[in-house]
Amino acid sequence: MNEGIKAPRFHDKNVVVIGASRGLGRAIVAAAHAEGARVLAVARSAEPLKQLAAEFPGVRILALDATSEDAPAQVFETLAPDVLVVCAGAIPHMAPLVEQNWEQFSRNWNSDVKMSLLFSQAALTTPLPAGTTVILISSGAAVNGSPLSGGYAGAKRMQMFLANYAQKEADRLQLGLRFLALVPGGIIPTTDLGKVAVEAYASSLGISTADFIENREVKPTAEDVANAVVECASNPQERAGKAFLVSGAGVKLVS
Repeated sequence: MNEGIKAPRFHDKNVVVIGASRGLGRAIVAAAHAEGARVLAVARSAEPLKQLAAEFPGVRILALDATSEDAPAQVFETLAPDVLVVCAGAIPHMAPLVEQNWEQFSRNWNSDVKMSLLFSQAALTTPLPAGTTVILISSGAAVNGSPLSGGYAGAKRMQMFLANYAQKEADRLQLGLRFLALVPGGIIPTTDLGKVAVEAYASSLGISTADFIENREVKPTAEDVANAVVECASNPQERAGKAFLVSGAGVKLVS
């Protein structure tokens, strides 16, 4: 290999992305594919997955509901991951606290947290091979709160806890697995979730969505998060059990 040309960091690696058809998941698929991985893209709807596979030749696809109890087994039977990324989730019901009923408030607990729990448990009990890295995608709301999104911030904080809890179990059982959480440091307006959040918060402030976006501090892009996944999965040992904030400048430990 010519000097100065870096080898693909995911060469000969299996990367499974849960929630791959849009937003952050799609960006992670693109980054893993570019780094030479064998990628399995998993999402609920088949048609967006077919479009993804057409854009990235060689990417395998699997349409299923990741919150179903048998979802991890189906995924692992299709492709045993070296790197498993759980970034799927529901778009929260955006409304003030007093306007949320319990079903609306708990939406992300029943999706984001449930699938993170199911896949973390399955990684531990299958178990996946030693050296496997499991990355749960959380949110900056887990650190800063998000008053218009009901239980969303708490659900995303729970994902951070789950990465830590799962790592403790992996260590106790001497499985050699690595769990960590990535925390995008703010709203990403290019994602479906980001668009909904921007509209809700702009409306609450009485300003346009364009003004809201313009007035924000510089936040990470979907590509920044995807690059953080590649970086952390390439060197997970020192990051195991921890949560890392993702910005345009890279990743740093959540204090």
